[in-house]
Amino acid sequence: MERKTIKKVEKVLEYELPVKIQPQNGGYFAFCPKWKDCYAQGDTVEEALSEINLVAQTLIEIYQEEEMKIPLCMEESPLKVEEIINIPVFVTA
Repeated sequence: MERKTIKKVEKVLEYELPVKIQPQNGGYFAFCPKWKDCYAQGDTVEEALSEINLVAQTLIEIYQEEEMKIPLCMEESPLKVEEIINIPVFVTA
């Protein structure tokens, strides 16, 4: 049986999310100065960054569905589905 490779190209949107982090009540508060709706908190800096990343992803999806302007810089690039993608992984020690 011959195996066929399907090559699919999808548009990947990459947004630049500026984040400030402040200590708060034994944890950390992360917020985006450009986007008042985008903020999160965590017990560690890594957790706060991870949480604000999730918040930003969710907000982008909601803003796209509602056809609202996303207040971040964006770059578009084609991506083949079979390409390897390196993503950051945060781990607390």
